[in-house]
Amino acid sequence: MTSKRILKMNMPEVNLYIVIVGIASIFLLYYNFYIGCLFFIGFLYMVFNNWKTTNIRRKEWTNYIQNLSLDIDETTKKAVMNLPIPLCILEFDGSITWYNGKFNTMIGEDDLLGVNIDNLIKNLNLRKVLNENKEMYTDISYKDREYTIVYNVIKNENGKSAKYLMMLYWIDKTDFLHMQQKYNEEKNAIMLIQVDGYDEVLKSTNEENRPLLSVAIEKELTSLEINSTGALRRTSKDKFFLIMNKKELKKLEVDKFSVLDQIRKIDFGNNLPVTISMGIGIDGDTINENLKLATGALDLALGRGGDQAVVKTKDKFAFYGGKSKAVEKTTKVKSRLIGHALREVILESDHVFIMGHKYPDMDAIGAAIGIYDICKSCNKTANIVLNYANESIEEFIKRIKKSDYYDGVFVDSDYAIRECEKNTVVVVVDTHRPNFTECPQLLDISDKVVVIDHHRRGVDFINDTVLLFHEIYVSSTCEMVTELVQYIEDDVRINKLTAEGLLAGISLDTKNFAFKTGVRTFEAASYLKKSGADTIEVKKLFNSDIKDFITKAEIIKNAKVINHNICLAYTKTESDNINIVIAQAADELLNIKEVEASFVLGRKDDRVFISARSLGNINVHVLMEKLGGGGHRDMAGVQLDTSLEKAYEMVEDTIQTYIKEEE
Repeated sequence: MTSKRILKMNMPEVNLYIVIVGIASIFLLYYNFYIGCLFFIGFLYMVFNNWKTTNIRRKEWTNYIQNLSLDIDETTKKAVMNLPIPLCILEFDGSITWYNGKFNTMIGEDDLLGVNIDNLIKNLNLRKVLNENKEMYTDISYKDREYTIVYNVIKNENGKSAKYLMMLYWIDKTDFLHMQQKYNEEKNAIMLIQVDGYDEVLKSTNEENRPLLSVAIEKELTSLEINSTGALRRTSKDKFFLIMNKKELKKLEVDKFSVLDQIRKIDFGNNLPVTISMGIGIDGDTINENLKLATGALDLALGRGGDQAVVKTKDKFAFYGGKSKAVEKTTKVKSRLIGHALREVILESDHVFIMGHKYPDMDAIGAAIGIYDICKSCNKTANIVLNYANESIEEFIKRIKKSDYYDGVFVDSDYAIRECEKNTVVVVVDTHRPNFTECPQLLDISDKVVVIDHHRRGVDFINDTVLLFHEIYVSSTCEMVTELVQYIEDDVRINKLTAEGLLAGISLDTKNFAFKTGVRTFEAASYLKKSGADTIEVKKLFNSDIKDFITKAEIIKNAKVINHNICLAYTKTESDNINIVIAQAADELLNIKEVEASFVLGRKDDRVFISARSLGNINVHVLMEKLGGGGHRDMAGVQLDTSLEKAYEMVEDTIQTYIKEEE
């Protein structure tokens, strides 16, 4: 190719030769007429021959181009006709003007010309395509096949007029979707299983039946392994590891993890029920990530009381079960270990800040005062962060401020933020949710955060704690702090007012020792009584005025019974202690015959407070969690920034959904 180009560059054009011959013939005519005539005749011949040859080549080239265009048009037509995907051309009114064989095969009918496509296939918004005037896509199902339709508007010009048509390309993606579905269904799901309170359950069983109990648990889990075509391994006496695919996991979710109910039916004379907690990790990028997700899910299941399954992906949780009450642990080993560890953490710091949840109750403020006394026994400076004293704790706060023993104990958030450093210990009591604390900023400033709480664990949790004391079976945070006090030092003594605050917190959360009361609850109360707590003074902390009684009467009057066993009520009366009033009203509604749960709403400062109570059969924690709150199985609540009417509607919808799920 390169040599031809060089040759063409070195050779003059044919026309140049003719010109040279013409000039030469003129010169020769001047010097020699005959020779000049001969050359001139040759010149004329060359001109004629060149014209003739050029004309012939031009015609041949024109014919070649025309034939080539015809060939291209024919090839294009054949390509469109034999296009491996269905294709049709429509008028904008939907009538079919042309279609290829694949489209005919897809529809399965003959003579489709002029037929309106809306009569064949629904949900084709052709007008939208015309308005958008650009290429669009639509996913549609037709005859058990899945298609992506590509719309393309074309302009067909005919003389001075122009006509718009629409081309529809039907891309069949059914096989791709089936493959994608199969890929998703074959993803591995990792399940970590733990028997709740295994040692306590065994102790409650006759010794000769204990092996049978263990075998029965493993038999149920082996049945789960076989039915799910998974692989089960026992990793310790009370822990199991199960791996299955996502398809089988979805079946378990549809079945609401009925294995939880099967395990609960195991009975070999054991006084405590057999329950399991399951943490499942799925949709991680690697198997290791699924294992981490499963570990987090199991921690969450245990933190919510056990007897439930938690499915965790990278961005969401799903909860199943949670029908049993948490089993009280009779041993105080953990309290002793936490007590010693807390003392070491406090001794390593120069300053301690203590805070509970916003709108604190007696359980929060009583526990905070208990931790303050612990810090004082360690000769460390401590402050309780409190921005606002509501009526439920106002009387106790007045008593604290009158005592020189607690001089300067309370500070606001601004002071705490200024004084807090990385080495400062921040103790959070009666909540584990960062946004619920009195001053969330302290959690970001300090590197030493301690959490002491008894509420069922929610999705939002304070992470990176140096010490975590989270026991959901305990009646109250004050009970937990009372046990810690006993293990800080052998000769530790707490102030009389601290003892009364702790006893008031226990009384509040147990409804005067009627709910969630175990052996250790009475032991803690006994210790506080020995420390000087006066039960009469504790009772005075809960006295209310006549307005509160009137408001509670209004709530009871507005009560609505749902499904014969659930009470829903509200009050439009606003007061500073509305959260306490509705909590007391919710307790009162449980005294109604056949009522097993109550929900009461009240409003204060453009915020709606909801208090939920249960006798145990209905898990109000799960219902309040759906609205963004939490608590316990038999006592929970939530705060909503909405109108009272809207909040009432939301609670009623949540109750109705729960009833349908339980049917």
